[in-house]
Amino acid sequence: MIPVDVVVVGAGPTGLMLACELALNGLSCRVMERRSEKPNVTRAFAVHARTLELLDARGLADELVNRGVPVHEVQPVPGATLDLRQLHTRFPMILIAPQSGTEHVLEARAQRLGVEITRGVDVVGLRQDADGVTIAVAGGDSVRTGYVVGCDGAHSTIRDLIGIDIVGKQYETHIMLADVRLGAPPEEAMFARASNEGAVIVVPFGDGWFRAIAWDRLREQTALDVPLRLEEMQGAFERIAGTDFDMTEQRWSSRFLSERRQARHYRVGRVFLAGDAAHVHSPLGGQGMNTGIQDAVNLGWKLAAVVQGRTPASLLDSYETERHPVGAQVLTLTDAFNRLVLGRSRLRRALQTAAVRLLLRFGTTRGFMADRMTGLGIAYPPTARHSHPWTGRRAPDLDCEGGRLYDLLRHGGFVLMDATASGAAAAATGSSPGVVLSVRARKQGDSVIPAVTLVRPDGYVAWACDDTSDLRQRVERAVQEWCGPVTARVNSP
Repeated sequence: MIPVDVVVVGAGPTGLMLACELALNGLSCRVMERRSEKPNVTRAFAVHARTLELLDARGLADELVNRGVPVHEVQPVPGATLDLRQLHTRFPMILIAPQSGTEHVLEARAQRLGVEITRGVDVVGLRQDADGVTIAVAGGDSVRTGYVVGCDGAHSTIRDLIGIDIVGKQYETHIMLADVRLGAPPEEAMFARASNEGAVIVVPFGDGWFRAIAWDRLREQTALDVPLRLEEMQGAFERIAGTDFDMTEQRWSSRFLSERRQARHYRVGRVFLAGDAAHVHSPLGGQGMNTGIQDAVNLGWKLAAVVQGRTPASLLDSYETERHPVGAQVLTLTDAFNRLVLGRSRLRRALQTAAVRLLLRFGTTRGFMADRMTGLGIAYPPTARHSHPWTGRRAPDLDCEGGRLYDLLRHGGFVLMDATASGAAAAATGSSPGVVLSVRARKQGDSVIPAVTLVRPDGYVAWACDDTSDLRQRVERAVQEWCGPVTARVNSP
């Protein structure tokens, strides 16, 4: 007997998002968190456009946007600006929102969906067999479940218990962090400067406090356990940026070593890794929490489909196939940012800076860089040869009868968009009425969209077709392949 379908270890943004996805699709889910109390320190603060789109597909983005500070322009290097307003998305921004705020929104959602969250639970053992997984916790108790997902951070216990290596390197320069008040804040919503002395960033939390971040070559070998005083952060800003913005009243500070590492695999049998347990990287670029939330949305609907018997268990293989390359791309991107800002060769940094400025002068390369940074450019390889060009791509938020596509995704299942004149495709989805929502797509101005598009619960295109001959049979095959014949247990949000 399996008392709970899935156990999620870790109650950070990745674990909470995954729990919400599972519960939305009718699975029983328990979240186990080692810490007894919620942390009062925010680590991540950048929410990128693609993450906001995914949160929008669950009705959560607007609440988070109201809590944060939108940033519409960023400077990858001095003298070059990337205008995010040009992005084709409802969220042309980087949203500066404390991780605690994101966790609050996700935890409230999880509680509405009936997720059990237990804190102060330390997982110490794990044993899996053909039918499930038994988790041992400190104190001698055990829990039986169908699947386990380790969302328990860079020093993941679950990753160690299943014997997966995490490979990569550690950066040399220590990072200094502090939450401070500023008497004369910068005009930019997100201030960043680099020099031969290092690099500094200032991020507003919107409540009068600012996160100050410094990579200071003068202090790069200071032991991590040495307390970081306000005077040290002030000095770093003065030397690197020429001002400390009248920095006062430090409420929290820390030092840590940044790493560039990725787990060799994201799965062993019935146990998966997601978020920082699967990949850790430089904070430059603000990719960590975003990649973890996107891991969760990718895995959630797949676990639900397999547990409910709608699709073969082989669907779970696609989690690593799709997300491991994305994790590798993020590591490459953040490592490039790190070398650009903190590389030890002045000549190389100057050449790289000049190259970035040149690339941002052209629309194609400017768009490519923006898509990479914001996650809008993420795409997955098609599962079949001769697939439609839209297959595996992010689905744009098209206008449909009944609302925007991302509004219509809020039930947690697939959406079939029918752009044909007859609307004949909708009748083919009757075999999976609880899993597929069929809608008519309205004409999108001058844009050309497929005749029929099947959109996955995570907002990527599963299948598309322009050929309207034998359309009903084509749609039936695609729905059967992706969604199965069984009506799902779907909970309301």
